[in-house]
Amino acid sequence: MILHITSKKEWLEALQQGGYAAPSLQTEGFIHCSTEKQVLNVANAFYGGRNDLVLLKIDEEKLISELKWEPPAGLPAPGISESDKFPHIFGTINLSAVSGILDFETDPASGSFFLPPVLTTET
Repeated sequence: MILHITSKKEWLEALQQGGYAAPSLQTEGFIHCSTEKQVLNVANAFYGGRNDLVLLKIDEEKLISELKWEPPAGLPAPGISESDKFPHIFGTINLSAVSGILDFETDPASGSFFLPPVLTTET
């Protein structure tokens, strides 16, 4: 399982369109994803202050588009090493590959993201 951070609005649009394509697919040629171990560092580095996010749980084996494991694009965020390999999807995410949609929230006291409880009980 890999994870992708998106807004609730973008996810609802994907349901209407029959597939999900993040803006990065147009600008960078792929959709950024993370592992469970990487996602909090990514979220806290790039999505601070957002309260409209969801995590897409993606079943790699059901993906139609190509998946590559590559070093981080751009400068690594705090807590992420340049040697980390990230899952990048080179095309639209087919809806049948999305095995779950989880609210992705922050702790009100610290403002930091936390993993949804269902993820912490699955591992």
